[in-house]
Amino acid sequence: MSDKRLHAAPSGAMTSAYLEHFRRKLLLLSLLIGTMLVGAVFAVSRGAYPIPIKGVFSALTGTADAATGVVITNIRLPRVIAAIVCGWGLSLSGLSIQSLLKNPLGSPSTLGISQGAAFGAAAAIVFWGSGMFSVTTFAFIGAMAATLVVLVLSGLKRLSSEAVILAGVALSSLFVSATILIQYLATETELAMVVFWAFGDVARSNWMEIGIMTGVVLLASLYLMAIRWDLNALASGEETAKGLGVNIGSIRVSGMVAAALVSAMATAFHGVIAFIGLIAPHMARRLVGDDHRLLIPFSSVLGALLLLTADTVGRLVIGSGALPVGVITSFLGAPLFLYLLVRGCR
Repeated sequence: MSDKRLHAAPSGAMTSAYLEHFRRKLLLLSLLIGTMLVGAVFAVSRGAYPIPIKGVFSALTGTADAATGVVITNIRLPRVIAAIVCGWGLSLSGLSIQSLLKNPLGSPSTLGISQGAAFGAAAAIVFWGSGMFSVTTFAFIGAMAATLVVLVLSGLKRLSSEAVILAGVALSSLFVSATILIQYLATETELAMVVFWAFGDVARSNWMEIGIMTGVVLLASLYLMAIRWDLNALASGEETAKGLGVNIGSIRVSGMVAAALVSAMATAFHGVIAFIGLIAPHMARRLVGDDHRLLIPFSSVLGALLLLTADTVGRLVIGSGALPVGVITSFLGAPLFLYLLVRGCR
């Protein structure tokens, strides 16, 4: 009896400590979500046409004047929601790629997915016209084609995760070269459209595209949460995961397809937005470690918060909102990623 008590006390203490740790992380997640919501309200109220906070809530309830209602519901609110959903999706895509390949450099941009979408959009603008449907469709096809090449190389040739990243870098170079060739053949008007599309902009989405993007990102989030234990096992090593009954090949292919689908949608609707898919998962790991039960929601919220902040900064620096969000994310992401690398080395 005394032996049972001796073993039960440490076990109970460990359980209590773990639950307290989990509650603290959930509280931190709630604070991040609250910060994101406050930032969203601030972003809606600020711009070339400033609107008081009271006017924002009046517009949302349908009691504001006509001018305020049009500015909020037709211009600013779609932009803010698009930034949140796109950042959420890109961070999930980057997390999925990093976890499945066990490579910290994995992201839609390092695998050539974003560059494939840019090539498809450029080809559509120059050869098939600049209609939104054709540009979006060809950008999506280009992104999925890049994903298919990476999956074939990793599946048929049994490449390591490092070799898959190198294959993605080579594929990125190929798509960039092809895009430059298309730009060389384009007229001045077409060239300007291609360059503008490649900058990345969350203001170009309509409510239908936002709805489609939200549905795809939500399904991908539910899928990743459903395989969270498999991802945790894979983080401990492939041999450990196999010993626990994880079908690594199936999980890797389905997870990569889900990540590619999300990033392809985000890039097709909003252009090339760099660093969000790379930096947000690393920030989440700094906060919660490698437990995907927490890592998935933290990465989602941090990605949404980062892109919302970048877009708001771009709108406030240039009142017309002409500064592309892709430029802001590159400026914010590069030094932050270098900082994380330095901290990691220490």
